[in-house]
Amino acid sequence: MTPAQDSPRAQVSDLVIVEGHRIGEARRIGEILEVLGEAGHEHYRVRWDDGHESVFYPSSDSTIQKAAPRKKRR
Repeated sequence: MTPAQDSPRAQVSDLVIVEGHRIGEARRIGEILEVLGEAGHEHYRVRWDDGHESVFYPSSDSTIQKAAPRKKRR
């Protein structure tokens, strides 16, 4: 995974992963619901794994993981 600021523009359904800030603190994972801002200054509306939503501004402790491609239905 690449730091968010070094990766191509994230897209809806990509995952945001934020590492814990202290030893023993769990990482947070959220799904991007909306991409806000302009290229180079993106921020995201994210639904976190605990169910709450927030606007997230990426930093050095966050990464973007591209969503797995979905299979086409026949």
